[in-house]
Amino acid sequence: MIARILRWLMLLQVLAVLAVAWLAMHAWGIASPAVALLLGLAMLLAARALVVARNFWQSRRVGSPVPPGYRLGAMGAARLFFGELRATLWASSWDMLRPRLHAADAVTGQGLPVLLVHGYVCNRGYWTKLSRLLARAGIAHDAVDLEPIGASIDDVVPQVEQALARLCSRTGSGRAIIVAHSMGGLVARAWLRRHGAARVAKIITIGTPHHGTALASLAAGTNARQMSRIGDAPSAWLARLAAGETPAARALITSLYSHHDNIVAPQASACLPGARNIAFGGIGHVALASDARVLRQLLAEITIKNEVCQPPSAPHFV
Repeated sequence: MIARILRWLMLLQVLAVLAVAWLAMHAWGIASPAVALLLGLAMLLAARALVVARNFWQSRRVGSPVPPGYRLGAMGAARLFFGELRATLWASSWDMLRPRLHAADAVTGQGLPVLLVHGYVCNRGYWTKLSRLLARAGIAHDAVDLEPIGASIDDVVPQVEQALARLCSRTGSGRAIIVAHSMGGLVARAWLRRHGAARVAKIITIGTPHHGTALASLAAGTNARQMSRIGDAPSAWLARLAAGETPAARALITSLYSHHDNIVAPQASACLPGARNIAFGGIGHVALASDARVLRQLLAEITIKNEVCQPPSAPHFV
């Protein structure tokens, strides 16, 4: 469904560019069709950039303090912004329009298989770069497309269970690793609460608002309300999810997050007490699963055989 919606949005954007080009030639006196089209494209790009800039501004207003070692100068801030803009444009204008994984059926098993769970208003196309890395490493993997878009997180848990059962059956493995981005990390935790840890060796969340995000108030759907923060506290749904988890369940989770996340705010909301937390800097929310540093860490987390448990270092959330 997401791919279909994005195709319609892409068509609307193309029509908007053509309309601006027509106006440029017939009302603004621009004689060159090429220049008129470039002007239309520039205006579309500016509109998309304003959306990303607004998210950064709003997330910073309610954001966590950035530790000294992660603070950015002017060049670092520019790389952060344009990296997130590029990732957003590429994901929504290409990868998620034609969602597919790399050689998922041809890969034969080195280590545990991996199930990929996308975030809010995404599909499996979000995982294109990680899928390519997993395929090259010989790691069997699959992804789930969570639908409908605005459904309760609890209501999509059966889709994860079915996808996990198919992946384990196809690979002959008794256990798998779940890698989840953003809201997908909450879906994975809800799955773990309902089905237990018998068939999962590890859950890796990326940019997940474990304690909610203030920016969820701008989104629609039951799942957006579940990810929200009421005042300075997680939603009631998030509080119930946390209350139903044991220390053993938390120990299965590794949380990768960015101190400059432009969707998860406060950014420390992605830090989960009792889990293994790994911080990055200078990376936006959408860019997390395509950034080379995060991809290297993900591959290491997936392929490592004997993980050394470290005491977590995480802020306390109510």
